[in-house]
Amino acid sequence: MSGVLRVRRIESVVEAVGDTPLLRLRVVTKNAPDVPVYVKLEFENPGGSVKDRAALRMIQDALADGRLTKGKTLIDSTSGNTGVAYSLFGAALGVPVKLVMPSNVSKARKDIARAFGTEIIFSDPLEGSDGAIHVAKKIVDEDPDKWFYPDQYANPSNPLAHYHGTGPEILRDVGDQITHFVAGLGTSGTMMGTARRLREHHRPIRCVAVEPDQPLHGLEGLKHMESSLVPPIYDRAGHDEVFPVTTEDGWDMADRLAREEGLHVGHSSGANVFCAVKIAERIQAAGTPGCVVAIVADRGDRYFSPLAWEKRYVW
Repeated sequence: MSGVLRVRRIESVVEAVGDTPLLRLRVVTKNAPDVPVYVKLEFENPGGSVKDRAALRMIQDALADGRLTKGKTLIDSTSGNTGVAYSLFGAALGVPVKLVMPSNVSKARKDIARAFGTEIIFSDPLEGSDGAIHVAKKIVDEDPDKWFYPDQYANPSNPLAHYHGTGPEILRDVGDQITHFVAGLGTSGTMMGTARRLREHHRPIRCVAVEPDQPLHGLEGLKHMESSLVPPIYDRAGHDEVFPVTTEDGWDMADRLAREEGLHVGHSSGANVFCAVKIAERIQAAGTPGCVVAIVADRGDRYFSPLAWEKRYVW
């Protein structure tokens, strides 16, 4: 066994956020062997997802500027991963946390958040993430002095976490090689912040946003923007292309990544990789140089508890 053992001594779990690895895919990209496809393994963050970056930045910025003070409780709406991150960092930093989640988010995410001492309020599953937003805002409006409401969909610290973290890390690791960047649209913070930084590079990098192909879908964490409340931090001009992905294609790619690459990832990550592979095949067919980097947002173990859409899946 070869390689360099990297040891990093840290003083707090918050210091473990970021500096996630890039992994080159070899099997699912077999139809585009000349175009490297790398995935940024965001499940290596301590909370297990890309949302650790934004949650930590929103909390730290609010502590620094006085919006979050002793005695206030953090409250926000979430479909799961940001809630886990809020819960983790709230416990580490002594900040109480209350979350609003659609009742149909995976059991694993509910249980993980509760393990850190977080209280959960459930919203109507049929209203999705938009319904959770409405409930959270109503609670805050009734007693605004009690709460710190980061509002991840409107908080500029969300994309800033990626502008200062994810984007520079990608450029450090692949530099002039990268031609395309792929990320899914939920709050849109990952795409907005990372794309902004990549577009400052001296060579052009095409930024491709992944979203579900229809309003009713099974790609948890992603938004179909046309039929959803559009996050205030989202700017359509912040990326170059929208790539719609079906639920089936996202799920099937997640299954392939587990079987063929040893990566057990969530379905939004499967959608991102499906898009990245299609882009690589497009580049290969054109005979032009290229390199694609996609975000793998989280691990698949948070999806073991079946959702309503999972009719054909049995564990």
